[in-house]
Amino acid sequence: MWQQIKEIYAYREMLKNLVAKELRARYKGSVFGFLWTFFNPLLTLVVYSVVFSFVMRVQMEHYSMFMFVGLLPWNYLATSAQMGAASIVAGGGLIKKTYFPREILPLSIVLSNLINYMLSLLILIPALLIVQVPLTMALIAFPVVVLIQTFFVCGLTLLLAAANVYFRDLEHITGVIIMAWFFFTPILYPMEMVPKEVKGLFILNPMVPVIKAYQDIFFHGQFPDWASLGSFSLGAVVFLLFSLTVFHRLQKNFAEAV
Repeated sequence: MWQQIKEIYAYREMLKNLVAKELRARYKGSVFGFLWTFFNPLLTLVVYSVVFSFVMRVQMEHYSMFMFVGLLPWNYLATSAQMGAASIVAGGGLIKKTYFPREILPLSIVLSNLINYMLSLLILIPALLIVQVPLTMALIAFPVVVLIQTFFVCGLTLLLAAANVYFRDLEHITGVIIMAWFFFTPILYPMEMVPKEVKGLFILNPMVPVIKAYQDIFFHGQFPDWASLGSFSLGAVVFLLFSLTVFHRLQKNFAEAV
C-alpha cells in the first residue's frame, strides 16, 4: 500500500503534466478557451437564478445561491466519476507503450476537476457578496472540507476506472447512478425539507455531510458539524485505501484488457 503511494508520488511530474494536458484539452478549439472555466459556472448561476427566482418562484431567500453552493462541489464529484471511469480505457495506448503507476490516469482527472472547482470560487464568492450573503470566519474550514471530499472522490474514481476496464457498461451506468444520487442529495432543497420517514435513508448518502458543510460555510456563515464530518472523513480515508488496494490487484491485466 505505502509502496503504491510512494510510486505515485515519484511520478508526480507526470501527474502534473497530465493534469495540465487535461485542462488544455477540455476547451481546445473553442473561441474563449480556458475562459470557459469561469463562463460555465457564471452561466449556470444566471440560468438557475432566472428559473428559480422568476419562473418557479421558490420561497427561500437567496435560493439560487443556496443551490449554487451545493452544485459546484457536486459537479466536481460527478464530472470526476464520469470522466474518470473511462480514463484507463481511454489511456490504453499509453499503458501499452510505457510503464507508470496506472493510478495516475484517474487521479489526473480528479485533480483537473478540483482545479476547475477552485476556480469556480471566483464566481461564487463575488456572487454571494453581491446578493449580500455574509462571508464569515467559517471560511477557514473550507480547505478541510475540500480535502476530505477529494479523498472520497479519488477513491470513487479509482474504483470506477479499474472496474470499467472489465465491465465497459459501467461507464454508461455511472451517469444514471450519478443523476439519481444527485436528487437524493440536499442540493436543490435543504435537509429540513426531507420527511422524517425517509431521513434515515439520507444518513446512508456519503455526500450529505459534505454538501451540508459547504452550505454551512458559504450560505449560513457557520462552521460545519465536525462530528458528522469527522465520521465521513474517516470513512473517506478507509474508502480511498480500499480503492487503492482493489485498483492495485486489478491493474495487472490492464494492458491486455484495454
